[in-house]
Amino acid sequence: MFFFVGIIIVTLSVLGGYAALGGKLGVLWQPFEFVIIGGAAIGAYIIGNPKSVLAKTGGAIGLVIKGEKYDKDSYLDLLSLLYQIFKVAKSKGALALETHIENPEESELFNAFPNILADHHAVTFLCDYLRLVTMGTDNPHELEALMDEEIETHHEEQLQISSALQTMADGTPALGIVAAVLGVIKTMGSITEPPEVLGQLIGGALVGTFLGVFLAYGFIGPLAAALKSRYDAEAKYYQCIRAALLGYLHGYAPAICVEFGRKALLSNTRPTFYEVEEKVSEAPSPS
Repeated sequence: MFFFVGIIIVTLSVLGGYAALGGKLGVLWQPFEFVIIGGAAIGAYIIGNPKSVLAKTGGAIGLVIKGEKYDKDSYLDLLSLLYQIFKVAKSKGALALETHIENPEESELFNAFPNILADHHAVTFLCDYLRLVTMGTDNPHELEALMDEEIETHHEEQLQISSALQTMADGTPALGIVAAVLGVIKTMGSITEPPEVLGQLIGGALVGTFLGVFLAYGFIGPLAAALKSRYDAEAKYYQCIRAALLGYLHGYAPAICVEFGRKALLSNTRPTFYEVEEKVSEAPSPS
């Protein structure tokens, strides 16, 4: 929702302000300037990025359009699930988790939290490390280093997309200058035309510079920043899981483990201690 609100505000502010100054919006309609700038930008994006980044770009833009994924409610669900997992492990032993982590889609623990179950990578991340625990890997420092490496690698892989979009934004104003120069070249070929014709040609050429800057700083750059914010939020989600798991490996009670996870969160998404306590008490106890 906010994505589209931002687009509307940017467009209305620029075009509305231009029209309010007495400018004619029709002059800005230069479709071939769009073709030059947009086509060159997309072509450069294809040249400069590997196939893996190109394949994920559409999905990344969709991620921004969908809005924030990790809010306070999502963390309440996560902390409640972690509490139930640690409760089973403490009361029945770590091996009791095997049936849940080998087939999370059939687990009553995971099915009680469908939003988490739908997050395939997060479920895989959690189950992989719980599996290592059930296999006897109980050294907190080794698992901490391993989790840090995986989170960093995954985050770095994701940031390739936002970095590619930012590079595209950085280059778009220069492509606008290319379009403007081509427009000037076209104008010079009509130098014998009357002033009113030359004025229209020069104005059309300058639209290229305007479009390059407008697209870069009004849309593509903010899109790259929004995407990076989404990826940072996802990394924080995994860090919450990491902190709670380390608490468990150090032998703390389930309530203390989820408190470790809660403390790893940013203030705008962090539920209070009492909100977590209430959520945990409402969750069905695993059999």
